[in-house]
Formats: sequence, C-alpha cells, structure tokens
Amino acid sequence: MPAQEPADAAASARPTAKTQLRVGRLVKAHGLKGALKIELYTDDPDGRFVPGATFTLQVPASSPWHGKPLTVREFRWMNSHPVAFFEGVDDRTAAEELVRAILWIDQDGESAPAEENAWYDHQLVGLDVVRDGDVVGRVIRVDHFPAQDLLIVRPVAGSATEHEILVPFVSAIVPEVDIGAGRVVVTPPAGLFEELPGDDESEPATADDAEPDDE
Repeated sequence: MPAQEPADAAASARPTAKTQLRVGRLVKAHGLKGALKIELYTDDPDGRFVPGATFTLQVPASSPWHGKPLTVREFRWMNSHPVAFFEGVDDRTAAEELVRAILWIDQDGESAPAEENAWYDHQLVGLDVVRDGDVVGRVIRVDHFPAQDLLIVRPVAGSATEHEILVPFVSAIVPEVDIGAGRVVVTPPAGLFEELPGDDESEPATADDAEPDDE
C-alpha cells in the first residue's frame, strides 16, 4: 500500500487547487504617503487592484513583509503610471521596504491565463526541454526577475554539464511551448548548455617568438 500523502500535498494535487498568478511588481516609492508605482503583468489592472484586493508577496526572507499579505487601499493612475496605496504602508519608509516585491494572487488552477502566450508556473514545471529533437533536460522551476523570466532546467544524465541551467524565457531562445506534448523547445546560444573550448590555450611558437641566439 503506498504511503499516504501529507494533507497539503494531496490538496495541491486536486484539480480545484489554487495556483498563483503574477500580476505586478512594485518598482518605486511615490511621494511621502506610502504610494508605490507598479510594473503591471496583467491586462486588467483596474480589475485586479480594486480596494480590498489582497496579494501574496514574493520578497526576500529577510524582508519584514516576508509571509505577510498586502491589501490594496487605493489604486489610481498618475501621469499614465499605475500607483497604489496599501494597508499598513503609510509613509515613504514603509513603501521603500516593498520596492522590488512581486505581487501574486490565487487563481483557479483550471483557468487559462488571459494573455496570449502566457503560462502559469505550474504548467511549465516538469516539461521536457528539447533541443534539436533530443531531450536535454527538464524544467524544475521558473524564476521571475525584473528584466525577464528564467526557466531553471535540470540537465539529463550524461549531459555536458551537471549544473542547473538558467534559460531566458524569451521567444528567441524558447520558440515553442507545447503543454499538451509536455515539452518546451529551445534554440540556445552556444555555451548555454555546454562549455565552450577555452580561448586561452597556448599558441604554437613561431620563428618570431624564438629568443635570439647569443652572439
């Protein structure tokens, strides 16, 4: 008889389990009353950032906000920039503690992302990574950074490298994501999945390099 799953693991495996959808990143404190400018990852900001909307925060473990939710008090547009005030963030000092925090909301796991060519992290984790028709690794997680997202790939046994590979999640390098087939296709630049030959190898000596004979 197989061992029983922990309750939280069993719950996360159910079709109705909640997954997380990234909707924004706090980029800069604005003014003196705790407002923050937002980099949006949603096409419906006015619907996502309504007063009372609560987000899960992705912040460093050292942050005083680690493990705490963040609730919208007010959302407005200032000179075409989205700005929000949050509960418990009443001055610029408190706002600056949240700069670079990423905002997530619970989303029904059966729902598809609204944006075209967008996927939830849980849809990508576990996919085979295919290069030139061969499986070269598997996606083990997705890291989110201001400039771009990264697919963290564990290479298959016998690969040129045993270390995790950080693959920029951009169309030039990941041109195809096929959830149904369980794979992502990569066309990486040279050196991403293997080490390039060193260019510091010694050059063969030439006649010009030879030391002159003593006269």
